[in-house]
Formats: sequence, C-alpha cells, structure tokens
Amino acid sequence: MADSSKDELVQLLKRLGEYLTIKISNLFSISPDNRSIRSTGVGVIAGLAIAIVFTWRLLRTPPTPRRRQPKRLSQRPSSSGVSHTAEGIVASGVNSSLEDSRAQNVIDEFFLPVKPTLGQVVRQKLSEGRKVTCRLLGVILEESHPEELQKQATVRSSVLEVLLEITKFCDLYLMERILDDESGEKVLLALENAGIFTSGGLVKDKVLFCSIENGRTSFVRQLEPDWHIDTNPEIIFQLARFIKYQLHISPNRSEHTASNVFTSPTLEQFFGFTDRN
Repeated sequence: MADSSKDELVQLLKRLGEYLTIKISNLFSISPDNRSIRSTGVGVIAGLAIAIVFTWRLLRTPPTPRRRQPKRLSQRPSSSGVSHTAEGIVASGVNSSLEDSRAQNVIDEFFLPVKPTLGQVVRQKLSEGRKVTCRLLGVILEESHPEELQKQATVRSSVLEVLLEITKFCDLYLMERILDDESGEKVLLALENAGIFTSGGLVKDKVLFCSIENGRTSFVRQLEPDWHIDTNPEIIFQLARFIKYQLHISPNRSEHTASNVFTSPTLEQFFGFTDRN
C-alpha cells in the first residue's frame, strides 16, 4: 500500500510539473525583442509561489483510497491474463484522470482573479489624486435645483459608500449654490445625519456655499484640486484648462469633451459599484 501511494504521488507531481510548465510559459513568456532581468525574476518568483501553494494543498488533501477488487470465484486460465490486463488499463485510466483533475483544480484555484476592494478602485480611478472638489446637487444629493433645497435636502444612499471611501485618502470639499441660509443648514444636517462627518474625513468647514452658479468656479480655482466633479457643462468647460481631471455627471456624453474630462451618469457608476446597492 505504501509503495502504491508513493507511486501515485510521484505521478501526480509529474503531471503537475507539466501543467506548471505550460502555465508559466504562457503567462511569463519573454519575446526576443523584450527580454529583461525583471521579467525573468517575476517568472521565477511566480513559479516558486505556485510550488509552495501546491505543496500545501497536497499535504492537506487526504489520499484517495483504492477500491479492493472482489475476488472472482472461477475463471478460465486462458482468459485470466486478458481480464487482468483490461482491469489494469481501466484502473490506470481512472487514476490518471483523477491525478489530472487534482492538479488542474490546484492550479485553477491559484489563478482565480482577485476582486479589488472599493478603496483600491477609488484610488485607481482618481489616479492617486489627493484633493477633490465636488458639487452637491445631482451628485451627492437627490435634489437637482437650489429651489428644492429650500424644502429639504436628501443624501443619496447609493453614493454614500463611495463618498466615505474618497474621504479616507482625499482632501474633499463639497460646494453648492444656495438661495438662503436655511438651505445651507438643511444640507449640513442631511450630511450629518448620513454619518459623513463622523464616519468619514469630511468636516463642516469643507462644505462651501455660494449665491451664484459661477461661485463654484472661483472656489475650485482657489483650491486647485486634482479632480473636480460637477453636473454643469459650462463650469466643466471653464475649468478644463486649469484642473488636471474632471468628472462630468451627466446621462449623455458630450462630443466636444476635453481629454481630461470624464463622463458618467452617477458618481458610483464611475467607480463601477452600482451593483452593491
């Protein structure tokens, strides 16, 4: 029994070696015009990591017991050799298929894609920007016009998770045009009730209000952010020359959008996390 288990292990390792050779050659192949020490080192490290993972998997996997063949009551001498040969071929084929399956499962699990976290997606999308300015109406709030803020202010629940993630590593400023002081108080209360001031890195002093639409342009020019997020195409156009990146929240993409301006229907869709809500 010990010899047979050892033989199975040796055969499994041989088959794994064949799989690893194919996988590594496909993933880390070096073209004649683009050879480098760095790429070779990556291939060696990846191969070593795969070997370690496989060894760990193999030690945890219990050996598959062999079924005992029932003794035959009687057989003709002339057919005995043929019968045992056929049984050996079938058993060998089953063991080979089992070994292939076990080796393939280990490799497939190792190469499963790792889903990025929300924080990683936000940092990647914002190109590691450290300062962001964003208007409130139509982006953070459900309301779209200053007149609506005189009655109520409602934070969009679908954008809250993304907004809180941005405040973890960005200096975020929110801004909006309001018609009276009461509207500003409603906005601050809505943000506070949503937990933005407690869970995130945003403070009330970074929520700015102005009395005219172009007031946001002045705020952004003074703050000099890496990103500005707005729904007004005129403000986006005015700031295109001064701001590194902009995100235009709009259901339709403009044909004359500058190369540093991105368009998305919502803030959360820009980061690809609409399915979470």
